[in-house]
Amino acid sequence: DGPPLSPTESQHFYKPPQYTATHRIYAHHARVHLLAFSITIQRATTKRQPITVQLQTQFTPKSPDVDFNRGPDYQGAQYIYGKTLIPEVEGGPQPTVHMVWTPVPQAVILLGEEQEQSWEFVTAVAESEEGVKRHFQEGISLVAAGSLYSSHTQAWAARWRGCCIDVDGPLSLKQAVYGCLYYLLSAIPPLGSSGFLFHGISPGGLSNGTQGEDYWGHVFWDQDTWMFPSILLFYPEAARAILEYRIRTLDGAMRNAQELGYKGAKFPWESAATGCEVCPEKIYGAQEIHITGDVLLAFEQYYHVTQDAKLFREDGGWNLVGAVSQYWCSRMVWSEEEQCYHIKGVMPPDEYHYQVDNSVYTNAVAQRSLNFAADLAHDFQIPVPEEWLEFAKKVKVPFDTEKKYHPEYDGYRAGEHVKQADVVLLGFPMMYPMSPEVRRNDLEMYEPVTERDGPAMTWSMFAVGWMELKEVQRAQSQLGKCFNNITEPFKIWSENSDGSGAVNFLTGMGGFLQAVLFGYMGFRITKNSLNFDPVCPEDINRIKVTGVSYLGNKLNFTITKERIRIKVTKSSGDPRLSLLEAVLVESGEMHLFSLSGQIVVFPTTAGWIQRASAEPF
Repeated sequence: DGPPLSPTESQHFYKPPQYTATHRIYAHHARVHLLAFSITIQRATTKRQPITVQLQTQFTPKSPDVDFNRGPDYQGAQYIYGKTLIPEVEGGPQPTVHMVWTPVPQAVILLGEEQEQSWEFVTAVAESEEGVKRHFQEGISLVAAGSLYSSHTQAWAARWRGCCIDVDGPLSLKQAVYGCLYYLLSAIPPLGSSGFLFHGISPGGLSNGTQGEDYWGHVFWDQDTWMFPSILLFYPEAARAILEYRIRTLDGAMRNAQELGYKGAKFPWESAATGCEVCPEKIYGAQEIHITGDVLLAFEQYYHVTQDAKLFREDGGWNLVGAVSQYWCSRMVWSEEEQCYHIKGVMPPDEYHYQVDNSVYTNAVAQRSLNFAADLAHDFQIPVPEEWLEFAKKVKVPFDTEKKYHPEYDGYRAGEHVKQADVVLLGFPMMYPMSPEVRRNDLEMYEPVTERDGPAMTWSMFAVGWMELKEVQRAQSQLGKCFNNITEPFKIWSENSDGSGAVNFLTGMGGFLQAVLFGYMGFRITKNSLNFDPVCPEDINRIKVTGVSYLGNKLNFTITKERIRIKVTKSSGDPRLSLLEAVLVESGEMHLFSLSGQIVVFPTTAGWIQRASAEPF
């Protein structure tokens, strides 16, 4: 009952009495520059006369965005190329697009002696003539070898072998989890492609509607906050590619800060190729500045899961960390009255409010950025600028001492309507220090005033919060709201429950997966450990999570109401990283994983995985 070994591709059938014609379209999972489609005719009768199927194509090599020119045919294929008409920012690059494709005949014929026949057609897209022709040739070679489609399905099989979330519970939940995982995995670089030039993940993936729909493929905090954590737990190399995208666009982020009068780097609310702000509404780019902290939180999570110092020391990560810290320090102003630093004039994640002071989420994520920067500098034996520590210590994080909850911003009145998950994000993913009482108060304060039909990821975070407090029924009630955003039969998510907004809303899917991984499983990524604190609702008998990555290892977790089973399935071979142990919170009991393939079993309880504290005998 595991996930499918091959993806759901687009298939269309035509079934007259004499035959079945199947039209299959897919984007190749391993050869990401290739699009393919095939026509298969299968005879349905014993008659042996030829069968002719007429084909039509509506494709014309014209675009409102690219100035296409016709090039000479290449090995019987058609070739066009062109330059992007409008640069991303004034004076910016105008990338070229090259495309080679197999021409579609007017008809295909199944000969009288044939029972079945297939015809395969390949399209290659790249940024250079040399590249597009190389990729097209690879596709044609796979067609000649009869392995174009099989290499695609094999790539998916390898992807599924590397990770799985299997829920022994309601079918609707199981299908939703597989669907979310499939679409998210479809959006990341192929396996074994380190160094792959990745351009980030937009809220709707590659979907693109009419003008103004689906965010033009731009990248938001949706990638770093909502999709990234689940990708990181399963495929750190893909998570690294996401961070490399942010490093490559650092110059644009520094330009954003400079244009607004600040130092360092301010990541854009909407990002594309340059890192310059491309949001069409200026207010979001100027005020929704929590994105900069969200980006750095992803870097922090990656560092704690992988201890990949190279990304920071050699590949630009430290420059980004330092630039973000500079930005936050320049963005804060000292309040003599309150004797703390303020961040003024922002839009919090709740976009119903703007030009507010001291958004609790924005200020807390800024504080976390500075604390991580200081910790990283300490690890690398780099002197820590005093201002980082000073600003982190003294930035205001609003708190109502009477009602014991976090107001969303200065002047927030309890009961005001909010758009989406905001303050509840302090508990997770921020893990801002607070008592269970305050965590509960935040959830109870904002749950009834949050937009019921708002963005799909919201209720996942309420669910995580209630699972953290072991209020499983309340968590299930919140998670159940997510199903209003799922469209049958292919489990496509809409951004809003009324069907509006971005199509194939990966942000909502990312939130839903976090509700399983960080809610049911209770995973938390900390500086020195991967914590777990599972809950197993009544209608779920077992949850198995395969392929969790931590410090060079792959771990399988199986939880039931009675016990937890953890198995080490693979290690990196690096002795500094591969030796782990599990520690249980209540008993302090320790279980050493000394060998790959080792299994430990203990009663369901909270604990953590850490680097082994002692070498085995």
